[in-house]
Order: sequence, then C-alpha cells, then structure tokens
Amino acid sequence: MAAFDPVAGLLGGVLIGLASVMLMVLTGRIAGISGIVAGVVSSSRGERSWRLAFLAGLVGAPLIIGVLGGSFEPPPMPSNWGLIVVSGLLVGFGSRLGGGCTSGHGVCGIARLSRRSIVATGLFMAAAMIVVAIMRHGMGG
Repeated sequence: MAAFDPVAGLLGGVLIGLASVMLMVLTGRIAGISGIVAGVVSSSRGERSWRLAFLAGLVGAPLIIGVLGGSFEPPPMPSNWGLIVVSGLLVGFGSRLGGGCTSGHGVCGIARLSRRSIVATGLFMAAAMIVVAIMRHGMGG
C-alpha cells in the first residue's frame, strides 16, 4: 500500500472538482461516471462524443503520467477474475439502483446541495466503513 500523501490527495481532489465544474459550466452536464458510461451506449452521436472523451481522459491520464516518468501503484486486486466481474456488476447495479455513483452524488450532488445526494453519499460512506471493518477485523485481516 502506498504511503499517505495529503498533497497528492488535495491536488487530486482539486482537479476532480475543477473538471466537474468545467463540465457543468461548459456543457450543463453532471460528472457522474455511471451516467456518462450509460450514455455512451444509449445516446445520440453528438452526446456520445463528449462522453467518450471524458472516459478516455479517465483512462488516459494515468497512462500519460506513467509514460512521462511518473509512478503510481496499482490497487491490489484479487486474482479471481470471477470475483472481479461479479464485483463490477454489483457496483454497476448499485449505481443504477441508487440513481448515480459516488462521483455523481458525492462530488456533484453535494456541491449542488441535493438532499438525495447527501443521503446517498452518507450511505456510501457508512457501507464503506462497514466493509473495511469486516475485511480488516472480521475476516482475519
């Protein structure tokens, strides 16, 4: 696990906030990843292009940093591909069920003072704390 770096976290948070604000101001769209991904499949061609560009930036930015000599530690992943696929499907299902993902609710929704997003983000955080407690203390971790 990488050492905690508050400067990197602050810089990353500022960049995420700036990107979210720019997307809202320039296009009137919310930077919720689940909605952007869903729109790639179901949107018209003009709507699809900005969504694909946004997703390309998400994937491309760390790759560019790596090419330029920056380093980042990939997150630890289970070796069981079935578990990875099922986990991804559950996250996608939960995002659609909750009317958005953590980025849409947590970054954009709270900034817009959406009560629904504030409640959803509180529930995301509570679920994350429970999972960490179980994984670290309840499963011999």
